[in-house]
Amino acid sequence: MYRRYRDRAAFYVVYIREAHPSDIWQMGANVRENVVYQSPQNTEERVELANVCVKNLGIEMPALVDNFDNSTDTAYSGWPDRLYVIGRDGTIAYKSAPGPFGFKPSDMERVLADVIGQPVVQ
Repeated sequence: MYRRYRDRAAFYVVYIREAHPSDIWQMGANVRENVVYQSPQNTEERVELANVCVKNLGIEMPALVDNFDNSTDTAYSGWPDRLYVIGRDGTIAYKSAPGPFGFKPSDMERVLADVIGQPVVQ
């Protein structure tokens, strides 16, 4: 979707608090995939961990990092994952269920296409 619409809409991934830090709640899959990190203790550590995440996941779109007070996460119910489309007027046009299991990309794409005034590209 990013590749398809990036010339007509701004896309960002916002890195929020770590979902499965080793010092709080580690998952076996993270250990097997060697993705084991402690909770960042300050903004600089969070930025560093966000950069690792972007690189390891091959994220192509611009990435932003939430403030250390988690204001974006709190305002948008971001944890663990969430997809949004923000309309031109700044209102929320689409909010997914918590991800990744609540993601319905086709629903999001229909709303995005409507917001930018273009039919869904197949």
